[in-house]
Amino acid sequence: MLKLFRLLSNRHESIFKYVIIFNTILLIVIALPKETSFSYEYEKGKPWAFDNLIAPFSFAILKTEADVNEERAAILRDFYPYYRLQTTIQRQQIDRFSVQLKSDFLESRKVAEGQFEKNNSLRKELELQEEIGKNLLRNVYKTGIIQVKPGSHADNSRQLINLLNGPVAEERQLPEFYTIRSAFDALRSKIDSIPKADKKLLAPLIETCLAYNIFYDDSTTRRWTRQKLDQVSLNRGLVQQGEVIILKGEVVDDFRFQKLESLKEETKNQELTGTSRWLMFLGHFILVTLAVSILIIFLFLFRKEVYEDNAKVLLLMLLIILMTMIFLWVRKTGIFDIYLVPVCILPITVRAFFDTRTALFSHIVTLLILGFQAPNGFEYMFIQTIAGMVAIFTIVSMSRRVQFFISVLMIFLSYTVAFIGIAILHEANFRSIDWFNLRWFMGNSIITLFAFPLIFVFEKVFGLMSDVSLMELADSNAPLLRELAQKAPGTFQHSLQVANLAEAAAFNVGANPLLVRVGALYHDIGKMDMPNFFIENQNNHYNPHDNLTFEESARVIKSHVIKGIEKARKNKVPELIIDFIRTHHGTSRLQYFYQSYLKNFPDQVPDEELFKYPGPLPFSKETVVLMMADAVEAASHSLKSVAPDAIGRLVDAVIDHQLESGQYDNSPITLHDIRDIRKLFKKMLLSVYHTRIEYPE
Repeated sequence: MLKLFRLLSNRHESIFKYVIIFNTILLIVIALPKETSFSYEYEKGKPWAFDNLIAPFSFAILKTEADVNEERAAILRDFYPYYRLQTTIQRQQIDRFSVQLKSDFLESRKVAEGQFEKNNSLRKELELQEEIGKNLLRNVYKTGIIQVKPGSHADNSRQLINLLNGPVAEERQLPEFYTIRSAFDALRSKIDSIPKADKKLLAPLIETCLAYNIFYDDSTTRRWTRQKLDQVSLNRGLVQQGEVIILKGEVVDDFRFQKLESLKEETKNQELTGTSRWLMFLGHFILVTLAVSILIIFLFLFRKEVYEDNAKVLLLMLLIILMTMIFLWVRKTGIFDIYLVPVCILPITVRAFFDTRTALFSHIVTLLILGFQAPNGFEYMFIQTIAGMVAIFTIVSMSRRVQFFISVLMIFLSYTVAFIGIAILHEANFRSIDWFNLRWFMGNSIITLFAFPLIFVFEKVFGLMSDVSLMELADSNAPLLRELAQKAPGTFQHSLQVANLAEAAAFNVGANPLLVRVGALYHDIGKMDMPNFFIENQNNHYNPHDNLTFEESARVIKSHVIKGIEKARKNKVPELIIDFIRTHHGTSRLQYFYQSYLKNFPDQVPDEELFKYPGPLPFSKETVVLMMADAVEAASHSLKSVAPDAIGRLVDAVIDHQLESGQYDNSPITLHDIRDIRKLFKKMLLSVYHTRIEYPE
C-alpha cells in the first residue's frame, strides 16, 4: 500500500493527465446518441456502389416531404369550414319585435293605452300586423342570416360550408343564406307584396330585429382540419424482410432513393436492447479513444512541451468537448442546420496558443468524432476540413486583431466555394443550387468571431499567452518598457539587442519567436531600481561597486532577478513572461566578482552560493535561447577586437561554459539546435560590429 501511495505521489502529474484524457473520452461517448447508423453513402442519380442490399426487416416506404405537403394542401383546398346555427337568436329577436311593435303602433295611431284596450278594431289590426311581421322574421331566420368570416373561403371555390345545428352537421352553400342586407331587401319585397301589411310601421321595425344567427365555428373547424391532416398517410407501400431493395450497379432513382431513405430512418428508430446498447457504447468508446489517442501521441512525439503541461492538455480537451457538445445539441434539437455550428473556433483558438500543426491535428481529430454523427459525413468532413485549414493558414502570425476579420471572411469564402462544388456535383447545374443555404455559412462565420473573447478567457483561466497579447506587451510604449527606457536606458538598449538575437535564434530552432522577444524585453526590468550598479548604465567614471565588498556586489547584482519578478507581478505581467526573468541567468556564477574575490583573497575559500544566481534553470527552448542571447550580447561588449575569429571564439566560449555548467539540462534543446544558434549569433554579431568607413572631416 505504501509503495502504491509513493507511486501515485511521484507520478501525480501523469495520473492527472490520464484522468483528463479519460474523462474527455467518457463525456463525449456518453453524449453521443445511442442509435444504430446506416453505413452507406449514396446519391440520387448515381449507381449503387455496394453489394446487393436486402431488407434486414420489414419497413414502410416513406413519402417524400413534398408529396405529403401536396396531399395536405389538397385537403385544405377541398375542406370547407364549419358554421353553427344559434336557434335562440330567432326567439329573442321575435320577442323583441312583439314588444316594440305595440309601442310603435299606438304612437303611429296616436291612441292612448286605455283607448286601445276598448277599441276592438285597433286590437285586431295590431294582431294582424304582429302576425305578418312574425311570419316574415320566421321565414328569414329559417333560411338563416350568416356572418361570413373574411378569408375563410379563399380556397373554397364552391363556397361550401358545414352547418351545425346541435350535434348534426349539414353540407350547405353560402348563397343559400342571407346577409343582413339581403335579408332586409327580401323582407321589403315581401312586405310590398302583402296588401294588408303596414309598410311604414313594419319595415323599420323588422330591420332593427334582424341579427346574425349563423356564426363561424373556429374551434370545430380547426379540430376537423387537424383530424383530416393527421389522416394523411406518411407511407406508400411496404418492403418485406428479405426483399431486394437495390442491386449493385443499379442507378439510385427517385423510388429506390426513397426506399433507402426509409430504411435509413427506420434503422435509426430501431430500439436497442440492453446488450445492443452496451455494444453501441463500446463501439463509440473505441472510436473516440482512437481519435483522441492520435492527438495525444502526436503531442507526445512532436510537442513535448504541450504534452507535459497539464493545463495545455486540459485546454485542448475542453475545446474538443465544447465543439462536440454544441454539435450534438444542434443535431438533436434540429433548431438550426449543423453547418451553423462554428467548428472553426477550435483551430483558431488552438492556433492562438500553440502552433499550426497542433491546431490542424486538433481540428481533424474533432471532425473525426463529429463525422460519424453528421448526415452525409464525408461531405461534412470535407467542407469543415477545408474551412479549418483556411482558418489556420490565415492566422499563421496573429500580430493584428484585424486578422480575425480577415480569417472570418476567408472561412466564409471557403465554405461557399466548397458548397457550390458539392452542389454542382449533385445536381449538375447551377439552377438547382439552393443559395439560401449560404445563410448558415454566413452565420457560422460571424459566430466564429466569438473565438476572440474566448481566447481572452482562456488566457486568464489557463495562464497562457496569445500572439495578440504578446504584441501588446512588446509595444515599446507599454508602461514597464517606457519606464525601463527612462530609468535605465543602457539596460533598455541591451534588452533590444538581446531581443533581436533571441528572436532570430528562436525562429531557427522552431521555438516561439514572439514569446522569446517579449521575454527578452522584460528580462532585466529588475535593474530599474538601481540602474547605476550595472555597467551598461554607467556613463561616468564613478562605479558604486568600488565601495562594496565582492559579496555585497554579487548580492546587489543577483537581486535584479527577484526585483524583476516582484515588479512584473505588481504590474500584472503574465507568469509566462516572468519565467524569462526567473531563468535568464539560471544558476550561473557571477564570474567577475567571483574571480576578483579569488584574486584578492587567495588564501580564503569563498562561499560559492553567494556568487551564484538562485535559478531555476531554463526549462523550455524559449527560456534557454534567451539565456544564450543575454550572455553572448553582454560579453560582446568586452571585445577589444571585432574580427570574425574573435567574435567566433567569444560565442563558443560563452555557450560552451553554459553547456558544461549544466544550464541547459532541463530544457528540450538539442545539440543540433545549439550548433545552429552558434552560427546565427556569430553572423548577427559580426554584422552589428562590422567596421564602417571613415567619413572625411
